[in-house]
Amino acid sequence: MRAPYASDPEASRGRLVPEEESTFRSCFQRDRDRIIHASAFRRLKHKTQVFVEHEGDNYRTRLTHSIEVAQVARTIAGALKLNVELTEAVALAHDLGHTPFGHTGEDALHALMAPFGGFDHNAQAIRIVTRLERHYADFDGLNLTWETLEAIAKHNGPVVAPLPWALAEANGEYDLELGTHAGPEAQVAALSDDIAYNNHDLHDGLRAGLFTDADIAHLPIVRDSYAEVDARYPGLHWNRRRHEAMRRVFGAMVSDVIATSEHLLAKAAPARVEDIRALDHPVIRFSDRLWRDLQEIRAFLFEHMYRAPPVMEKRAEVTDVVRDLFPFFLVHPGELPERWHNDVAAAGDETALARIVSDYIAGMTDRFALLEHDRLILSRRCAG
Repeated sequence: MRAPYASDPEASRGRLVPEEESTFRSCFQRDRDRIIHASAFRRLKHKTQVFVEHEGDNYRTRLTHSIEVAQVARTIAGALKLNVELTEAVALAHDLGHTPFGHTGEDALHALMAPFGGFDHNAQAIRIVTRLERHYADFDGLNLTWETLEAIAKHNGPVVAPLPWALAEANGEYDLELGTHAGPEAQVAALSDDIAYNNHDLHDGLRAGLFTDADIAHLPIVRDSYAEVDARYPGLHWNRRRHEAMRRVFGAMVSDVIATSEHLLAKAAPARVEDIRALDHPVIRFSDRLWRDLQEIRAFLFEHMYRAPPVMEKRAEVTDVVRDLFPFFLVHPGELPERWHNDVAAAGDETALARIVSDYIAGMTDRFALLEHDRLILSRRCAG
């Protein structure tokens, strides 16, 4: 039984291109399934979360991260009696627009695209699901429902001017009401993203040897989790001890979001999903206390993981890959794969061409970007 303010598939605002409804699946279930079957979703398995994808088989990639976010989001949405299918669709789609090499690749591409409108991975996700996936006979993109598009665009909150160009372009067709908060399912997906990366970045940092269990023993949430494990399982092997502690960190964050959000929803007393969009604040949140704790954890990770010397060395290396590939394709657009040639031929100016090149590079996996850099850049330097 869903809450009255949950998104109702029967009341969906529909798709840009009308389609016959499925006999067995709701419109939000179909959106979720189309996202799972999208080429961009498959490519996430070879895209960086923090560590470059080929550095180790046990580190998170964008794909495993998205699956973890979806698992958390389903739990929270179910507890709050929201629409689980829509929540899961947004969680699975939220990172579709990421470049190779994670935020490092995004920073590099944004700087290169500065003269042409910049680059934003959230806006790129909308571009992928509305234009760049080209498999269906009747439309470009995935022809998702308005609610799913709105949730992907606004899961981090209202989007204010100046809009990223890719989002402004899509909004011209769909009017996603970017100045308001998204529905509660999108808000759940956003918090689930925070929960997943806070937990797994600690876990991956430990696995990588960037810090030890003792180094994080003072951190809030983590401290209590290890203490609980030690009290219940004295002398436990370090690997099991770590796993038990990390799952308790996960659980503490999920429980806090559910309890805090139940209180905020009861206080707002929304009668329908539109009432949540009309509020001037989100209704899915961490408590103030836990949010402060998470800021302390993030500060630790920033110093000891995101800015660790081995990570910074790799950041510099992969930044050069993006910086080399972008101008190369601007000068040699014929080197783009054949499926892009019609787009290049239709490009009216340098901005249009740069955006095509940006789309292509953003869609690359880590390993493909490295291979293309070897083939197109390094091999020519050696030959020269």
